[in-house]
Amino acid sequence: MSTHDRSDSLLILEADGVGSHPAAWRYQENPSNALDIVRLARVVLSAESEGFHAVSFQDSRAVAVQGPRGGLDAIQRAAYLGAVTHSIGLLPVIDAIYTEPFHLATQLAGLDSISGGRAGWIVLAEGTEQQGAAVGRDALAVEQLAGEIADVVRVSRSLWDSWEDDAVIKDVATGRYLDRTKLHYTDFIGNRFSVKGPAISPRPIQGQLPVLVPETLATQGHDAVLFTAPDLDQLLTATGASAGARIAELEFVLDAAGESAASRLAQLNAWENWDSERARFVGSAEELITYLRSLLPLVAGVRLHPATLEIDAAEFSELVLPALRSTNLLADLSTGATLRSTFGLPPAKNQFAHLATNAI
Repeated sequence: MSTHDRSDSLLILEADGVGSHPAAWRYQENPSNALDIVRLARVVLSAESEGFHAVSFQDSRAVAVQGPRGGLDAIQRAAYLGAVTHSIGLLPVIDAIYTEPFHLATQLAGLDSISGGRAGWIVLAEGTEQQGAAVGRDALAVEQLAGEIADVVRVSRSLWDSWEDDAVIKDVATGRYLDRTKLHYTDFIGNRFSVKGPAISPRPIQGQLPVLVPETLATQGHDAVLFTAPDLDQLLTATGASAGARIAELEFVLDAAGESAASRLAQLNAWENWDSERARFVGSAEELITYLRSLLPLVAGVRLHPATLEIDAAEFSELVLPALRSTNLLADLSTGATLRSTFGLPPAKNQFAHLATNAI
């Protein structure tokens, strides 16, 4: 395995709550601030100014097994942030199993409009009994999850394309708002749902939002997969496991304020243990820089899960991120860029654009 000091990788900061460790809230002077949208806006604005490419936040429907059990809707948080940020990508983690696909696609299209084309979607698909019970649905078997994700992503993409880019004409002289030949039925029939379409709003600014899915559930229709491994060495090895854009999931705890990362993690775990399947880095900023210089050239990006936002994300921004920038390991940033362009994706072609007419 070879590495080099040139890459166009992305850094995605998981900004949910006050950190990924279930005991991170204990560092808060006022633990209730974990759900404060104004506090989240400060975190995301800082991440934007410091040079992160995107932020993500967990779906409130995800069943927490550790730490605080409350949460705010991911799309609503992203919509609020879309209006106050300028360049950073917004990647809400949204359930694809118990959310109505038509409403999901519509909400994501709206988020893309609010943010000026900076919206994406990290697919959550657990299908658990607890999640199903919350909306009056049955649990979905593990072997059915990948197929369900593929259906939901497919119908979302069809709905985003159901309005051609020039469907809105606003012809005052004739009183016509739409060219009805530019709107198209999706006509989707799946195993658990069907959608007629078209969407109720115009095509998103990006045409197609970037869609990220967990590697274990990846089938088709996604733009990148999120993958992890039990430890750091195996994470490096797993970078070449399959073709296509791959984004590594990495937790981290850093030395801070004269206290070692191992000591800080031990204190956090004394309050509540951090169980996770993600690879975890525990050490100094310099050691993390060295590790990321090996990892970044091999992947499309890294989604970073700081143990605590207040300490670990701040240390990363101050010490690690500038060092990575100085070695040209990261993709460029520019205000006004869409998330698709930040991800290096080409302009999205409309799948219905070749149809001459489809009157409704």
